[in-house]
Amino acid sequence: MAAPERRFPILVVGATGAFGQRIAELLARGEAIELVVAGRTRDALEAKAAALSTSSGHPVRVAVLDANVATAADVAALGVRLVINASGPYEAGSTTLARAAIAAGCHSIDLADSRAFVAGFGALDEAARAAGVLAVTGASSVPGLSSAVVAALRGGFATVDAIDIAISPGNAFDPGVATVASVLGGVGQPVGMLLDWQWRTVHGWQGLGRGSFGSAGRRWLGYVDVPDLDLFAREDARLGTVRFRAGLEVLPFHLGLWAASWLVRAGLIGSLAPLAPGLLAIKRALARLGSDRGGMFVELRGRDAEGHPKAVRWLLEAGSGHGPYVPALTSVALARRLASGAETRRGAMACFGLVGLDVILAEAAGLDIKCSTHDTAHEP
Repeated sequence: MAAPERRFPILVVGATGAFGQRIAELLARGEAIELVVAGRTRDALEAKAAALSTSSGHPVRVAVLDANVATAADVAALGVRLVINASGPYEAGSTTLARAAIAAGCHSIDLADSRAFVAGFGALDEAARAAGVLAVTGASSVPGLSSAVVAALRGGFATVDAIDIAISPGNAFDPGVATVASVLGGVGQPVGMLLDWQWRTVHGWQGLGRGSFGSAGRRWLGYVDVPDLDLFAREDARLGTVRFRAGLEVLPFHLGLWAASWLVRAGLIGSLAPLAPGLLAIKRALARLGSDRGGMFVELRGRDAEGHPKAVRWLLEAGSGHGPYVPALTSVALARRLASGAETRRGAMACFGLVGLDVILAEAAGLDIKCSTHDTAHEP
């Protein structure tokens, strides 16, 4: 009788955080995954492991690990094949955990949406290739999911002039201090953005406008700095506009950031990031405002094969508080491909068109997440 095949061991760092816990929950669904949850607080990790063990019927291991100081020996001691870093924040050059995983001969995936972090990640490529592993950054809503959407829509166009992406979570979402600090750190800061065939300098959370998110309603939006702004422009030199915006559901919150952005832009405040704990406390106290519904859209504008103007919008609507699973979907899909042997690429790279849209959305089975695509009016 053949011995049962060993399950693929995956370490999730930041497994009690806003997105890490969702990654762990989705991975625990699979029979082929052996899960190790890691972070800095053992009590919270033990509780998470116990809950996942009960729901999955498989034991879940616990490791106390700090992503900022982890070594190759720390990773190797756990006997894992893949490390997923969901701990954040992802600051330029802070690749300690990815380097430790590579040195230990492990694949690595992170959820970075920092433009500078993703831009510099290629510095790990030579080491990753030498170790025979895949190191991926940005396996999140952007650029992982957004690039998969664009790849799926692009076939209907002869040329694409503009890519417009926007995200707005429901106010019920509790993002944690690190995520809030990352968002606040971009408020009022200069952002290089391709608009109307010219690189222009805009500022975070300015460019005030509105966008529709289906059942989540119309939301106010502002500019945000993300890796997509570079990646799409580099992929297609014919693009005239690559725009990314985000918005808060509760209007006073969004307008508050917009107003503060002018203070940062004027140099009166260096950064709003230090205010993260206080502002998050206010948000939590007012959690009853807004809803548990969020959304994301990706719109392409250009011309079809006959030269006629064409515009297509892909819309994701998330309800029942399931929006925070969206940033987790791409990393989980890529992890399963590595576990099954379907993913054979090696080296260090951004998660830009690495995973197909259908493969990513398959991970949303059973969640209150629905997607639709439709043509929209477009003027030349």
